[in-house]
Amino acid sequence: MKNTQFLFQIHYLISPTMKSVSQLNSMQSRSLLHTCLPLMNKKTTRIDSNEEQLHMKIDNKQSKDYMMHHEIYSEKELNDIKITHKKFESWHDRVAFAAVRTMRFFFDTFTGYIHESSTSKSDKIIKTMTEQQWLRRFIFLESIAGVPGMVAGMSRHMKSLRTMKRDHGWIHTLLSEAENERMHLLTFLELRQPGYVFRGFVLLGQGVFFNAFFLTYLLSPQICHRFVGFLEEEAVITYTRCIENLDAGKLPAWRNLPAPQIAKNYWKLSNDAMIRDVLLVIRADEATHRQVNHKLADVGPNAPNPFLIQTTETQTPPSIDEQQEIDTANKN
Repeated sequence: MKNTQFLFQIHYLISPTMKSVSQLNSMQSRSLLHTCLPLMNKKTTRIDSNEEQLHMKIDNKQSKDYMMHHEIYSEKELNDIKITHKKFESWHDRVAFAAVRTMRFFFDTFTGYIHESSTSKSDKIIKTMTEQQWLRRFIFLESIAGVPGMVAGMSRHMKSLRTMKRDHGWIHTLLSEAENERMHLLTFLELRQPGYVFRGFVLLGQGVFFNAFFLTYLLSPQICHRFVGFLEEEAVITYTRCIENLDAGKLPAWRNLPAPQIAKNYWKLSNDAMIRDVLLVIRADEATHRQVNHKLADVGPNAPNPFLIQTTETQTPPSIDEQQEIDTANKN
């Protein structure tokens, strides 16, 4: 009798708690759907019909508005992207470039990056990167690349609150860059889901890089933006080499691989878009970030955002002439 009474009391106490947990899970489910569903393939989304109807009512009004500004490219703009390198003009540039090269060394080692030289003088067979190795590199790269824009935007936001002064348009540009890099990551995650060990290294790398970048940004925003500009130069090189490998037939699994639905929706790609089209638009994004951060480093942290007018209207990716302006290291 006592045991029955005790079990009844436990059931009485647990029932309200379980009901609250169930309600919380339902709220979280709707929140996640509201954030992610417009970019995801409906075939892969598991939701109840009632929740879907509720969400789609909200989605009709907001699905086109909640994403921040990002570029939509023409075919000519995608093919006009060039590899560039900015010449050193101050000690800030040298410090930033040294940091990029150091980071690149450890990053290449961890991801197993192999660069096949097109001008190899020997007949020795050089092992090329596989599709899985490229994905491992891209996922790790984009998990780190989304940090600078968020840290810089957060730092300038807090400074604006502290000093009670306007930011002159930098915050929006920096946060939109961070979101754009995150969308690169989400796109590649449609092709591969990393394991726990990989995620652990991402957590470690993100923790170290976030804090190092934050402290450096407080001391010298110019070094940080130059660092990102040089880092994006390396990203353009990486994606260019991957596209070249794909065109040369060295990545057979990707030859007829359709673009993930999230990429088609985000970059407004055609329904028959392939993975090559995704690589092209991501490379164009990196070239845009390269251009933006080099320019922000040039004007200094106290100047108005030079891209303010463009972000409020229709922003276009850097033209060939604009890319040549920062390709100062390759000029005679």
